[in-house]
Amino acid sequence: MARTTFDASIGGIRSAWGPLSTELVASCSQHLQKLIQSPVTEEWLASLHREAPAYQELYRDPEQGFILLAHTEPTGLYRPPHDHGRGWVIYALQQGEIEMGTYARIENADGSVQLVKRGSTLVRPGDVQVYLPGDIHDTRCVSGPALLFRFTDRDLKREDNEEHRVTRYVERNGNWTIGAR
Repeated sequence: MARTTFDASIGGIRSAWGPLSTELVASCSQHLQKLIQSPVTEEWLASLHREAPAYQELYRDPEQGFILLAHTEPTGLYRPPHDHGRGWVIYALQQGEIEMGTYARIENADGSVQLVKRGSTLVRPGDVQVYLPGDIHDTRCVSGPALLFRFTDRDLKREDNEEHRVTRYVERNGNWTIGAR
């Protein structure tokens, strides 16, 4: 059986895996960049284009715990500002365009929290975007359907739902602030 770009990318990430470092992030980013340049004739990618899943787990490493997900997002889909708890994430875009904004968390003199937007990046096919622990961002699909891969160093659903380490923000009176849990 012929080895796919998917197999090569996962194998490359597995062989580079270790504690979070500049080198690990660079290696994972390179492997994901190769992944999103896969020929659409590879069945795993052709299937994603045909089925256009909103959410699909593609790989979960049984030893290291990292996860690769695929998301198909329609134009206009917005995900409000959030962080990833203790986790780090690499987004890799295969199709479409997604705007990703970045924020700083500011504590006011009265103890309230608000976000200040730093800027935004238009992520296009072939681009990867890295968010480390503590980074806050939002996403908006500006040209869809977008096929987005999300690589995480851990199970973020568990980080959010069980351990309550992910912070989500809501807009109140024109400012982004911590949402209720």
